[in-house]
Amino acid sequence: MAQSTGAKRNSKVKLSKAEKKAARAQRRQSRRDSFKQMRQAFTLTRKSDARLVPYLIIAFVLAAVPLYLLAFLITDSVWLPILPAIMFGLLAAMFVFSRRAQSSAYRQAEGQAGAAAYVLGQLRGDWRKTDAVAGTPQLDAVHRLLGRPGVVLIGEGAPQRVKPLLAQEKKRVARLAGDAPIYDVVVGRGEGEVPLGKLNTHLMKLPRNLSKEQVVALDRRLSALGAQRAPLPQGPMPGGVKMRSIQRAARRRS
Repeated sequence: MAQSTGAKRNSKVKLSKAEKKAARAQRRQSRRDSFKQMRQAFTLTRKSDARLVPYLIIAFVLAAVPLYLLAFLITDSVWLPILPAIMFGLLAAMFVFSRRAQSSAYRQAEGQAGAAAYVLGQLRGDWRKTDAVAGTPQLDAVHRLLGRPGVVLIGEGAPQRVKPLLAQEKKRVARLAGDAPIYDVVVGRGEGEVPLGKLNTHLMKLPRNLSKEQVVALDRRLSALGAQRAPLPQGPMPGGVKMRSIQRAARRRS
């Protein structure tokens, strides 16, 4: 009986030649897609960041050379430390590339409708996000976050239009928030505003004022607020998109 069970298990695990070939082809295609995406990201970042290549070279050298010298002193070999030093240098260069690519993407997205909502979607941790709880036909918007710090209202768009929206939404939320803190943030580069690239870092630095149970209870209360969702593009609008048609749609829905 045990032999028959083992035979069944082996028959399930064992793959046919065709399945193995298909799996290998899928892995190769996945590697090609990853390399293609990285190459595209490098090309786009290099166009907007003239210092990218020099910084990558500096990161590689500063990481690889000390490791090579240390390994050389330990092993007393000229050739043995080369591969670890290269791998460590490439790892450092990749880290610098990812940070500068992200910064470049944020700079290009600044000022575009939906950019803040897109960045908030990448926020780590237990956050309850509601996009565009208030907005204008010009695609200014207020987004609502709920988490351990309390309620955070994030406004994006023209400050002269966003600040009244934030004040109005803050009053609506205060009716149900009780003692929970309510923060308001305006995304931008003006005085008292938070740049898009530093938005998530700013939010993560807020103090933890609520317990998980309090967050859940507050989320239930806020869900009854019944805000009219303002129309916004899903993520930053690409360059060249005409605003008039989008604004007309926003006016019809508002």
